[in-house]
Amino acid sequence: MKKYAVIKRVIDIMISIIALVCFLPASLIIVILIKMESKGPVLFKQQRIGKHKQPFTILKFRTMKLDSPCDVPTHLLLHEIHKHTTRIGAFLRKTSLDEWPQFINILKGEMSLVGPRPALWNQYDLILERERYGVNVIVPGLTGWAQINGRDTLSIDAKVGFDGEYLLKRSTLLDLKIIFLTMMKVLKREGVGEGAGANRGKGELL
Repeated sequence: MKKYAVIKRVIDIMISIIALVCFLPASLIIVILIKMESKGPVLFKQQRIGKHKQPFTILKFRTMKLDSPCDVPTHLLLHEIHKHTTRIGAFLRKTSLDEWPQFINILKGEMSLVGPRPALWNQYDLILERERYGVNVIVPGLTGWAQINGRDTLSIDAKVGFDGEYLLKRSTLLDLKIIFLTMMKVLKREGVGEGAGANRGKGELL
């Protein structure tokens, strides 16, 4: 397991650096478009729960209007999600490009490419269920085993069940498989539920 952890960290660093460098021109365009459409910060910062339930600040491109509710999973918003997102934000969410700044979280060691998606600080039921499965010992990920097995359509119990399965079976080969299948899911837009009427998942694209 120690060897796996070292390989996993090396892969995280290498892919994050490559992704951030290659995406830099597109990032600058996104920054300009966000600033042109609405006032406010380019990055959305939110407290999430990391390894051993330690809080950290997750980074995303801001996709929602400044008066949108904070610290609320998008599937719990009272109105349709499009009423809260900006025009460029809708595109970023549809393509999952809003998640790109999380490669910075990965470089810092707060996240990994693969692992359970980090819970909001106030998702107590999800945090407690993960504690029961022992999942909170894993570094949270940009994507994970649950994300390729239903994503936002999963209930919390089912999602944590997949997280627990990943805890027992994690390996470099499984991580690579999850990364590949995640790219396929994002391209096909499978299993995403946001806004009113969505299922009990976290309401995130990844």
